[in-house]
Amino acid sequence: MARVFAQRLNGLPAPATIEMARRARALRAEGRDVILLALGEPDFPTPPAVVQAAHQAALDGQTRYPPVDGTPALKAAIARKFLRDNALEYAADEIMVSNGGKQVIFNAFMATLDPGDEVVVPAPYWVSYPLIARMFGATPVFVTCREEDGFRLRADALAAALTPRTRWVVLNFPNNPTGAVCQQDDLEAIAKVLRDYPDVWILSDEIYEHLVFDGVRAASIAAVAPDLKARTITLNGVSKAYAMTGWRVGFAGGPADLLAAMRGVQGNATSGVCSIAQAAAVAALDGPTDLVREMAAVYSRRRTLVVEALRAVPGLTCAMPEGAFYAYPGVAGCLGRTTAAGRVLETDSDFAIALLEEGLVATVPGSAFGFSPYLRLSCATSDDALREACARIAAFVAGLR
Repeated sequence: MARVFAQRLNGLPAPATIEMARRARALRAEGRDVILLALGEPDFPTPPAVVQAAHQAALDGQTRYPPVDGTPALKAAIARKFLRDNALEYAADEIMVSNGGKQVIFNAFMATLDPGDEVVVPAPYWVSYPLIARMFGATPVFVTCREEDGFRLRADALAAALTPRTRWVVLNFPNNPTGAVCQQDDLEAIAKVLRDYPDVWILSDEIYEHLVFDGVRAASIAAVAPDLKARTITLNGVSKAYAMTGWRVGFAGGPADLLAAMRGVQGNATSGVCSIAQAAAVAALDGPTDLVREMAAVYSRRRTLVVEALRAVPGLTCAMPEGAFYAYPGVAGCLGRTTAAGRVLETDSDFAIALLEEGLVATVPGSAFGFSPYLRLSCATSDDALREACARIAAFVAGLR
């Protein structure tokens, strides 16, 4: 029989991060010694106290269906977190828990977007924002964040992108893939622009908020501009700061009416998040912050190691990230050249694929994040692996002709 699939899937690719990781694993399966820097996943174990809390929850019988929008215990811990870390007050009906941060975005967009709507996304961007928007018939509108501005969003660039069709503005700072951080003055300028568009929702993805370096402080737009809080979703989760990617716990604070609509979406899709994972998330959010600070210090050191090594390679540029655990080197100086194996490098995608297959280092091309010609490298791996990866990249570039 002929199989017919929904039109919303037309042209919907797999996220490039996952595709590059798949290619790398296929080479590893062939016995090739690939260094995988394509995925944004902490290499630290989940803190032992968090694992113990999950174990105890299972022993205590916390194994029933959980509420769709989160257990009371976790919602209370999230409320404490938002007040402590972000100076934001949210009531229980203004908080929801989802299967990772990505489901928060999916729920919010599905609850609000119709075909023809626009979603403004600063570029470079995490790959899922435009893909999810397109699933619901919306059009992503990209705003370039320039390297010379530290990849931060300029208010004038945002203003130029807004139209009567804009339904959402996405803010992701600290940023994936660049590590850029918008601070208080940046967000004040952005808020001034958004006040002229009262019907536009704001999604502030702050999943990397605790991974900031050199005394930089991340800020929440709902706290910087309290008058915008009633149309802002503040997204976060335990995956990055607490090394809990596999536990799949994301959460959001926002206006009660929007969260009620998002609950309706989630209730008909996945229902509530694993009850054991929610108990673990309570322990993470209410636990000591020493481990988070220690992990951030390690990421800061690794970031410096990688950036300094890449800056020493002729043909590469690399801004110093202020947060997250990525480097985003520019490869413009290497395009138009030919690899040792005879491949002509015309794009950053060509560069990334050749580097993987010839240099055995897996990265993600900047084109996947809407900003070329760059690569994204994850620094969330060992110092030794990063040194070897940088050496392989230097050797690969040195072999270009």
